[in-house]
Amino acid sequence: QLQLVESGGGLVQPGGSLRLSCAASGFTSNYYTTGWFRQAPGKEREGVASISGSGGRAYADVGKGRFTISRDNAKNTVYLQINSLKPEDTAVYYCAASFRSVYPTFFEHEYDSWGQGTQVTVSS
Repeated sequence: QLQLVESGGGLVQPGGSLRLSCAASGFTSNYYTTGWFRQAPGKEREGVASISGSGGRAYADVGKGRFTISRDNAKNTVYLQINSLKPEDTAVYYCAASFRSVYPTFFEHEYDSWGQGTQVTVSS
């Protein structure tokens, strides 16, 4: 069974940058779609970026211009680079893997495995 572990979160000042990592284990193929989602206090979880097994990328409006998703198949890891962080980016960030979608997707029901999340706090 695929297991996902996020890392790289923390406390950062507004305007700073972070790179989140999503390390996968328990599956021999890299051909699946990975998505990054986030959930802020009191809000619903939302998708921010997704990358397919073939490298296609999609960004939600919140992620366009400041978020970059990438994958390193040799390391079984997907990254989310976040630049120009804002206080409203404060949230728990989750990665998820989908074996059902060959395209980037933000539909949570299409994802099969989820990580436990990493906290990102943007504050001065």
